[in-house]
Amino acid sequence: MQRRDFLKLFTGTIAVMMLPIHALAAVWNKAAFEAAKLVEAEKGLAIEGEIPSKDIEIIAPDRAENGAIVQLEVNSRIPNTEAISVLVEHNPTALIGHFIFNNGTLPYLVTRIKMAESSDIKIIVKAGDKYFTNSKNVEVLENGCS
Repeated sequence: MQRRDFLKLFTGTIAVMMLPIHALAAVWNKAAFEAAKLVEAEKGLAIEGEIPSKDIEIIAPDRAENGAIVQLEVNSRIPNTEAISVLVEHNPTALIGHFIFNNGTLPYLVTRIKMAESSDIKIIVKAGDKYFTNSKNVEVLENGCS
């Protein structure tokens, strides 16, 4: 390894180590991510009064051959989208991901999720002090997680 590469790696490691631990922990919402039920996860995220919306586009297969790899795309056309939460009702933990968007960021995400069994994928979008929701049912042919 050359000296320049080593110095870049070393200074990067030091910079990460200097971040306050409580700042890193603030991002993790333990109650929401460990909730087994959909209602508990929503409570952990402080979600109240969801409004159904067709402005949340969910692209996922109708039938997933393997629940271990389910491709998911979410596009929010709701102005001032601040966060997108992905939940799956029949998973061991309901909350799959919670994505926060900075002002001006395109509220679009592509990810792969695991699904234990056939279920609805529920998307909740936060915009201002309102929560919007849409869902899509995915039939899982082979179990993905236990």
